[in-house]
Amino acid sequence: MSLCARVPSELDPICAELGLAPTSAQTSALSNYLDLLQRWNATYNLTAVRARAGMVTQRLADCLAIIPPLQRRATQGRLLDVGSGGGLPGVVIATLLPGWDVTCVDAVAKKIAFVRQVAGSLGLPNLHAEHSRVESLRAPPFDLITSRAFASLADFTTLTRKHLAPGGAWLAMKGRVPDDEMAALPPDVDVFHVEPLHVPGLNAQRCLVWMQPRKPQ
Repeated sequence: MSLCARVPSELDPICAELGLAPTSAQTSALSNYLDLLQRWNATYNLTAVRARAGMVTQRLADCLAIIPPLQRRATQGRLLDVGSGGGLPGVVIATLLPGWDVTCVDAVAKKIAFVRQVAGSLGLPNLHAEHSRVESLRAPPFDLITSRAFASLADFTTLTRKHLAPGGAWLAMKGRVPDDEMAALPPDVDVFHVEPLHVPGLNAQRCLVWMQPRKPQ
């Protein structure tokens, strides 16, 4: 039986449909994250979605859907979430996959202040927040670099390449398969997998684009 079902929550049907089994503490943490997002959003405009139901479907479920693919790749490592905004998907990853050490970076100070508040309030020692443009960030290399609504694939990979560890990969969350963006990637970047995503409750196309530096011939 899924642990998600033991704690009645608006997240239960999403967890069940995605085959996720978070602990009751993890489910509670995500619900508390939504509480904080709603509270801060009233003043700081962290997301255009105002209603809680919309936040659940259009924001949280969207990010929960990437957890199974991420689990299949690795259960631990260093992860950089670029243009993280209010902490999506970084907060969700740090909550459900504690083996990942997650750094959220954003150029907007109020958004990073919010992520820091979330890390403290939810007790997530593996969640960090940096107020910086990603090209100016100083940090050790990351095994995985993610983005949800940051930039084109070409800009995403170009601006973050110096932060990618050897053997690392980029993971971009997109709507429809971005054929034009993939065609415009630098010649030394390979798309090694495009993964369709099913987001419970969302009637829209979603996919993950996995990329890595091209290996020398």
